[in-house]
Amino acid sequence: MFPMSASALDKGKSTLVVVHYQEAPGNQTDWNLWLWANGPDYFPNKGFAFNGEDDFGKVAAYEFPVDSPERLGLIVRTDNWDKDKGSENDRFITSDMIKDGVAEVWIKSGDSKIYTSNPDGDTAKTEVDMKVHYFRYDNTYTDWGLWTWPDGGDGQSIAFDETDEFGAVANVKFANPDAKKLIGLITKKGDWAEKDGEDRFALSTAKEIWLVEGESTIYYSEPEIDRSPKIVAFEATTFRTAKLTLNRTIDASFAKELKVNGANVKSVEVTGDKSVTIQFNEDIDLTKVITATHPTFGERVLQAGDVLRSPEFDAKYAYDGKLGITYQKSKTNFVLWAPTAQDVKLELWNMPKDRPANDQDIKKTIQMKRGERGTWIAEVRGDLDGIGYTYNVKHASGSIRAVDPYATAVGVNGDQGVIVDLKETNPKRWNNMKPQLKQSTDAIIYETHVRDFSIFDVTSNTYDSGIRHKGKYLGVVQPGTRLIENGKKTDTKTGLDHVKDLGVTHVQFIPVYDYNTASVDETNPDAKYNWGYDPKNYNAPEGSYSTNPYDAKVRITQLKEMIQGLHDHNLRAVMDVVYNHMFDAQASNLHKIVPGYYYRYTAGGDFANGTGVGNDTASERKMMQKLIVDSTVYWATEYKWDGFRFDLMGIHDVDTMNKVRQALDKVDKSILVFGEGWDLGTPLDPALKANQKNAYKMPGVAHFNDNIRDGLKGSVFIDTDNGFINGKDGLENRIKTGIVGEIDYNADIKGYTKQPTQAITYVEAHDNHTLWDKLELTNPETSEADRTKMHRLASSILLTSQGTTFIHAGQEFMRTKEGDHNSYKSPDRINQMDWKRAADRKADVQYMKGLIEMRKANPGLRMTDAKDVKKNVKFYRSEPNVITYLIDDKAPGQKKDLFITHNANAKTVKVKLPTGQWNVIVDGNQAGTKTIKRVSGYVDVPAYATVVVKQP
Repeated sequence: MFPMSASALDKGKSTLVVVHYQEAPGNQTDWNLWLWANGPDYFPNKGFAFNGEDDFGKVAAYEFPVDSPERLGLIVRTDNWDKDKGSENDRFITSDMIKDGVAEVWIKSGDSKIYTSNPDGDTAKTEVDMKVHYFRYDNTYTDWGLWTWPDGGDGQSIAFDETDEFGAVANVKFANPDAKKLIGLITKKGDWAEKDGEDRFALSTAKEIWLVEGESTIYYSEPEIDRSPKIVAFEATTFRTAKLTLNRTIDASFAKELKVNGANVKSVEVTGDKSVTIQFNEDIDLTKVITATHPTFGERVLQAGDVLRSPEFDAKYAYDGKLGITYQKSKTNFVLWAPTAQDVKLELWNMPKDRPANDQDIKKTIQMKRGERGTWIAEVRGDLDGIGYTYNVKHASGSIRAVDPYATAVGVNGDQGVIVDLKETNPKRWNNMKPQLKQSTDAIIYETHVRDFSIFDVTSNTYDSGIRHKGKYLGVVQPGTRLIENGKKTDTKTGLDHVKDLGVTHVQFIPVYDYNTASVDETNPDAKYNWGYDPKNYNAPEGSYSTNPYDAKVRITQLKEMIQGLHDHNLRAVMDVVYNHMFDAQASNLHKIVPGYYYRYTAGGDFANGTGVGNDTASERKMMQKLIVDSTVYWATEYKWDGFRFDLMGIHDVDTMNKVRQALDKVDKSILVFGEGWDLGTPLDPALKANQKNAYKMPGVAHFNDNIRDGLKGSVFIDTDNGFINGKDGLENRIKTGIVGEIDYNADIKGYTKQPTQAITYVEAHDNHTLWDKLELTNPETSEADRTKMHRLASSILLTSQGTTFIHAGQEFMRTKEGDHNSYKSPDRINQMDWKRAADRKADVQYMKGLIEMRKANPGLRMTDAKDVKKNVKFYRSEPNVITYLIDDKAPGQKKDLFITHNANAKTVKVKLPTGQWNVIVDGNQAGTKTIKRVSGYVDVPAYATVVVKQP
């Protein structure tokens, strides 16, 4: 049974996906549908059952919480990943196939094509003819009916005039001359005396749908319903109040028959048709079993509800001490925060060296004791180095096994924490010697993925990266590697040598914490690819990048060796952290240990979904905030990371990000803190969100600058949208805003930052199209030579702008992912660093190298104070699609004037120079610090090019 999501099509915010699938004749395979969306925030891949049938075949209807996604991907497959013929390659529903919030398509077994109308000849239906089934728990349907209308049309009242085994039935029939995809439905009583839920929207061509009282879900096949009277929820809303929710209408007599055991009840009051409020005489103990029993509605055990998410709960239970384990040779101490647990047992495991552990490997179970403020503690004597551990946590709803959220080492696939002597994981020469970084704007960040960096090309006999440990931490820092062609070493640098030669200062890694097994199975790490934005254990490294994922120490040591190797070669390391969500909230260790606390919830009690991946963590709660701060400090101190890139940082709150910054300042003030400050729809006061709108509240925290990103190349959400470099007019002020680091420069040039240090200036990253692929979409008729110039122009603008420069790995050789917009699970062929392309585009690599050299040599491009930027950056009047500005020699550290021109026109422009002689150091073909030629009076700026001149 597969329903639409709980909002029953949240119009304007969601897209209803309807897939009609025709099986092969005689098929016996149990197919389902694997769906994912490329939208403003990537939506997780997930399998869904077909939940209906029509004359064409099977039907699946599902609502995506993304309004008008750019692409929707679908695969017909089994749970074992056998693909139906026609699904060998992913199929995609594109934005032009979506109409009125509905993406309806037809596919056939063995046919890779996606049809937007029935290929068997069905025509658009201009009449709605639908049976609507409606179930009420009290089985009373008198005066109940439907108000229904074609989307955007007039409504009409239709009675439930039949009954069946499910409930009441209404026959909905009316004209739909515009063949609207949706019809609206409201279940109401009489002349609007009562209304059941919010507006629902159903697929207009459906023959039958099923509605259930109190649910906004629309079912396209008959759902199974527990029809017996029952208490559906019993939750503590405060320490002295609980709410009881029933599935049937009740009256005042219900309170007389209700018995509550385990707490001192003050009053019981029926407060709604299906709700009861219980008051207690004193604060209830959430760790005790408290039951509500009724002779008709049965029994329910009290669960912690809204009280968990109240300031009073944090005030009573928030713990500021050390959590996790403290290891010594003679003993290990364990501290777990689980304030609502009734009991916790510590399980110690023998960890196998060549297989995942199972229950037979549990060597000992130890009863833990209650500690202060909701903690559970245990001390175990003896040397436990190498022993695994888990917690068995008992709640009112039962017992469950969980991994310590503070586990710093884990077994294969992260299913057990492991106790290790961390001193034994330190590499030789492990020290705190780092490359110097005077200020954040001196940083030039190079974003990559451990596997992408070295894997090239495991399927080819022609080319090879020359890196021994392909896809591993150690492969990142192997020096001296060169592109191998036909078995012979070329002079093209790969891996570490390439990045070092390029001149960047920081290497940023897509997640390297332990992520979910469904994404990559550590016992078979080459079977699947994933970026890793699926957190499982926040404080332990991912094992698939190590040479032995079964040994908890190996992954730690090798990650440290990677960081040490970067430091040894004058490169700093940045960690991509994803504290905003977990792979699966229900299955997460956080939820297992303190259910209901660590996540945000909607008013209806569902997990909030501002992240677009099914859950949002609640950083505003003290213990989630503590976890984030403690975790970043741990990574910074134990592994010596030099920066943290916060994924979907706008989900977090301002106070948490400030606390992260303050805590890291105590470790090393040069550690970078930056993230995606998007304004996301999570249930948090807008004034508290850690997004660009509140950047001024977060000094020392930088934000990715999507303004200059989209201004340069066009919207990342609209394939064919152009930007400044590729043909759109009128964007000069938008680009100028990015050039000054988004500061409040003047009335026309004003961004989101208080200081330029808060802007991360970029044009491409791991997600969305690479710049090269975007240019192929926006400018398909333009020659490759001109697209190359446009690409160089974008990089030139980045490296001559204020703020911190961010480069996507491979941007220097115009990386392509063959048009793949969201390659988070695509194969190595798509994601790998193509070192052959680097060889073929050596001139482009040298150009980027020259831009970096030029930026480093001119402090005026890297100012840290908005006042200095306003004083020392002067824009000159220029013709359309041309931006010209001066960096004054009085800028901090700048000894000579720089005069910079960006020309986005398809023709050369002549630009008047300030008085005097000038040395050209960047001209679109060459870049660096050396003089290319001398000019005065005027300078010719070629089409799609940047020219930088400097006082001699």
